[in-house]
Amino acid sequence: MQEQINENLKKISTWKRIIFMLIYAAIDSIVKLLLWLVILLQVGSVLFTGITNPNILEFGRNLSTYHYHLLLFLTFNTEQLPFPFSAWNLTTELESPSKS
Repeated sequence: MQEQINENLKKISTWKRIIFMLIYAAIDSIVKLLLWLVILLQVGSVLFTGITNPNILEFGRNLSTYHYHLLLFLTFNTEQLPFPFSAWNLTTELESPSKS
């Protein structure tokens, strides 16, 4: 048991993932703030014009998709790094993590 833990602690890939997770956790905080700004802008648009703004709508959709991909990576549901290491708006299904 102790040997397995020592082997796991020595894996460079695990430490690289942890570093990426810390970076993406910080990015996720910024994305959440931007999502709230999108929400407030869209509410303002509806209040003043009576309709949703299509530009804000599209940006909100793209930002929400990016947030989803960030969360998939942070929760170990995928090994694929989100933007900027992959496409901005991934629409294809991400690969499942390997069961090891």
